[in-house]
Amino acid sequence: MSDYIPKWHRELEIFSKIKPLIIIEGNVLDVYSYPIDGSITKGAILRLPEYLHYYFKDLGYQNIAFFDSMRGFYNNTEEGYIDNFASVVKSNVANGAIKAEFKGKNSAADMVKVALIQNEQSTAIVMNLASRYIPSPDNLEQCEVDSFTALLLATMDGKDVKTEQGMLKNILIMVVNKINDIPVWFYHDNPNVKAISLSTPSKEEREQLVKGPNFATFFAGDIYVEDNSYFIDNPDELDKIQDKFVALTEGFSFTEINGLRRLCKNEGIHMGKMCDVIDIYKYGIKENKWNKLDPNELRTADEDFRKRVKGQDNAITKTLDVIKRAVMGMSGLQHSSHSKPKGVLFFAGPTGTGKTEMAKTLAEKLFGDESCCIRFDMSEYGQSHSDQKLLGAPPGYVGYEAGGQLTNAVKNNPFSILLFDEIEKAHPSILDKFLQILEDGRMTDGQGNTVYFSESIIIFTSNLGIYTRNALGEREENVNSNMEYGVIQKKVREAIENYFKLELGRPEILNRIGENIVVFDYIRPDIAKLILDAQINKIIMNLLSEKRIDVKLSNEANQTLFKVSLDNLSYGARGIGNIVESMLINPLSRYLFDNDVQENSSITINKINAQNIPITIECED
Repeated sequence: MSDYIPKWHRELEIFSKIKPLIIIEGNVLDVYSYPIDGSITKGAILRLPEYLHYYFKDLGYQNIAFFDSMRGFYNNTEEGYIDNFASVVKSNVANGAIKAEFKGKNSAADMVKVALIQNEQSTAIVMNLASRYIPSPDNLEQCEVDSFTALLLATMDGKDVKTEQGMLKNILIMVVNKINDIPVWFYHDNPNVKAISLSTPSKEEREQLVKGPNFATFFAGDIYVEDNSYFIDNPDELDKIQDKFVALTEGFSFTEINGLRRLCKNEGIHMGKMCDVIDIYKYGIKENKWNKLDPNELRTADEDFRKRVKGQDNAITKTLDVIKRAVMGMSGLQHSSHSKPKGVLFFAGPTGTGKTEMAKTLAEKLFGDESCCIRFDMSEYGQSHSDQKLLGAPPGYVGYEAGGQLTNAVKNNPFSILLFDEIEKAHPSILDKFLQILEDGRMTDGQGNTVYFSESIIIFTSNLGIYTRNALGEREENVNSNMEYGVIQKKVREAIENYFKLELGRPEILNRIGENIVVFDYIRPDIAKLILDAQINKIIMNLLSEKRIDVKLSNEANQTLFKVSLDNLSYGARGIGNIVESMLINPLSRYLFDNDVQENSSITINKINAQNIPITIECED
C-alpha cells in the first residue's frame, strides 16, 4: 500500500517521455500526495503546479515554468527557475514573473514556441488554468486561433535535449477543467497529444493518507496519545475504523479529506469516533439520528404498522426488512460503496392500498414525525427541463438562486423519507439523476453544492402493472381483485420489469432498485370492513372529544356504508374514505346544522338513504 502510485501519475511517467503535449483535465484544483521520494518528501501534500514542478525536477529538467493569464510566466515553488526561463526566451522578470498575454503580439504562445524548439536546456512548461484563456472554444477570434496554432507548431517542432539523466523531451502541459474547454481541432486526431484525466482520490490513495504517517494529524495531540495506547494493543479495531472512514470518503477530494482532518482535530474527536466527523462535515451535526434509534422501538413496528396500514402484511414485512437492515448498518454490505441511501423501496400496486400511508408511518416510526416524509408528485416533473426544478437551475438561468426542490429538502433535513409518487410520470432525464443518487448517494445541485442522500430512505410509488397495453396499444386490465395475491405480485413485477427494460430502455434503474419492489394487494372485503370501521370510529371519537356530541350508528346504517364501499373498492381505502365522506360526514353535518344540535347531545343514525339525492340520514336523539 505504501508503494501505491496513482494511475494518472503512472500515465504521466509513460507519456511525458514520448508526447510533447499533455493535457491534464478533471480534478485539477485539488491537492495531491506526492507518491515517491525525490526532491521532496514522499507523502507531501501539494497543489498540482507544485506537484508537477517536483515531478519534472526529479526527472532532471533544467527549466520549469508555469503560465496563467493573470500572472504570465512564473515559478513560485523554488528560486532560480523563472530567471532561467527568462534567459531562454530573452525576456525580463519583474516581481517574480514574466508578463505575457495568451494572445497578441509577442504572446505567451510565441514564448512557448521559443522555449520548446531550443535544444540547450530541457524545458517543461505548464500552462495552468487553460480553461480560462478564451471565452468560448467554439467562437475564437483570429488572434486566439493564431495562439493555439503557435502552441501546436511549438509541440510539433519541439526538440529533445541531452542531459546527464539522458535525453529529455521539451514538453508542454496544459491544465484544463474539461478538455472541451479548448478548441477540439487543437487536440482531436493529434498524435502528439495525450489527455490524462484526474479523478477524485482512489481507495488506495485514501488508504495511503489515512493509514500512513498522516493519521496522527487527524487528532489533537493529547487525544492521540491517550487513544493510541489502546489501539496499539487492538490493531484490528483500528483497521476497521480506518477502513470505514476510507469507504465513507468515497468521492471526496483530497482537499475535502484534509478539511475532515482539521475538523476532526478541532472538534476533539477520539480515534474510535473518527467517522463521526463525516456527519459533521456533511450535515453540520454531531449526532446521527440513525445511531440514536432505539431497537426496542422497531420491535413493535410490525404491530404498529398493521394498525395504520390494513391488509398489507407482506408489504409491511418486506418494508421492515429493509429498515431493519439499515438500522443494523447492513445496507449495501454486498457493494463497495458506503455512501448509498440507507434504503430504497419501490411500492407498486393498485391505488388507495396504503403506499403513501406506509411511507408516512415509516417516517413517524424512524424519526418521530410524519413531516419527515417529504413527498414529490412526479407528475409535476414530466417535462425535459423538470430536472432543474428538482435539482436546481445552472448558473445564469432563471431560478438559480432558489436551488432545487429536492436538493433543498435534503440539505434542510438529511434524515428523512423521500417519497417520489408515480415515478413513471417523471421525464426520463430525471430518472438519469436518480441513477446517480441510488448509486453514489450524492448529487451536485445547480449551485455546485454536493447534497448527500446517504442518510435518507428513498421510496418510489407506482401504479405500473395494474393496467397494460395490448398489441393494438389499447389499455387493458392486467390484474384485478379476483386474483390471488401471489398472481398479482408476479404479474405486477413482470409489468414493471417490461416497462423499464423494454418501454423505457433503462434496465439499469431496475438494477439499482434490486429486489426491493414491494407489491401491495387489493383491499379485500374483510379488510374493507376493518378500514370502514376504523374511519367511522375516528369520526365518532373526534365528534365526542371536540364537540361533545355522542353519535352512534345502527347495524343497518353501517351495513349500508359497507355495501356501497364494496362497490367502490377499485379505488382502495381512498375510495372507502370518499364513501364515508359523501354518505356519512356530509349528511351528518347537514343534520347537525339544520337541527341545531349542540354540545352534550346524543344521536343515533338509524338509516342512511343512499338512493336519495342528496343523501340523507334518519336519526333519533
